[in-house]
Amino acid sequence: MNTLTFPILRMLADGRFHSGEDIAQHFKVSRTTVWNALREAEALGVQIFSVRGRGYRLPEPIQLLEREAVLEAIGEQRAWFKLEVHDHLESTNSYLMKLAAQNAPHASCVAASLQTKGRGRRGRTWQAGLGASLTFSLLWRFQSGAAALSGLSLAVGVALIRAMRSLGLSEMQLKWPNDLVVHHQGRHHKLAGILIELQGDMEGPSAAVIGIGINLRLPEQVKQHIDQPAIDIAALSEHWREPSLLLGLMLRHLADALSTFEQQGFSAMHEEWTGYHAYQNQTVRMLLPDGRETQGVARGVAEDGILLVETTAGVQRFSAGEISLRGVTS
Repeated sequence: MNTLTFPILRMLADGRFHSGEDIAQHFKVSRTTVWNALREAEALGVQIFSVRGRGYRLPEPIQLLEREAVLEAIGEQRAWFKLEVHDHLESTNSYLMKLAAQNAPHASCVAASLQTKGRGRRGRTWQAGLGASLTFSLLWRFQSGAAALSGLSLAVGVALIRAMRSLGLSEMQLKWPNDLVVHHQGRHHKLAGILIELQGDMEGPSAAVIGIGINLRLPEQVKQHIDQPAIDIAALSEHWREPSLLLGLMLRHLADALSTFEQQGFSAMHEEWTGYHAYQNQTVRMLLPDGRETQGVARGVAEDGILLVETTAGVQRFSAGEISLRGVTS
């Protein structure tokens, strides 16, 4: 990575034109060096407008993540976290998984202003771009084994809903097991996703790397590569312009929810989760691993986080690894 690429992008973050000469003088380099740094940004998928006689600018003003602003937004619980903020990473989850294997401390968090190879469930790619998404991962160590972490992704979803509601964003709902959605134009549109990867054995101490991606303001060319209806915070609020505030609030509410989960399990948040459930008592179809489909009425989740669906064969239990859930109109 060219060491000047992101310093120059921060200069362009105001959305105004900056001439190549002014940028070069600011960083005490040649205009060719500036050009090379910006070509590298474009290679990462960053769109830059270049106009002869005016210079360079980004399509619109953006704010990149600032570590101190994140910590300030966390508030009193900031001391819990070991926070790394990167300009660019391929995947915050992959990066933090490596740190976790090297005994990174509890509550380590890694965030990136630009993630180029983010991962979702079932091998999907998380589509992102500079200023388009908030992407971060949190390491949480548990004394219990992985077998005791059933319902963890649902507890994380509750934390994210709480954070959104603290900003007045009340439209969000939860889609089992790991998505935040917004009902828009008669359909549920994905706003955020959760990917949890576990380390440790089933009985002893374990660690969860909790990866979260939130759509801030998705360009049309990014939306075209998403295989389901998607929405962003920009469609709902001006808070998309404040990624550091959003991240800080997310971490504050995650600390509260994960502490409760450690002590009481998902059952302590079961009723709250049900209140946010996008498909509660609605007809859904489940896509099974062998390609078959089954249909039923979603009756919420059990206290261990397992989905309960009433089918012609009675109420059945489904775990996250078994199905892909869709509303009948999706």
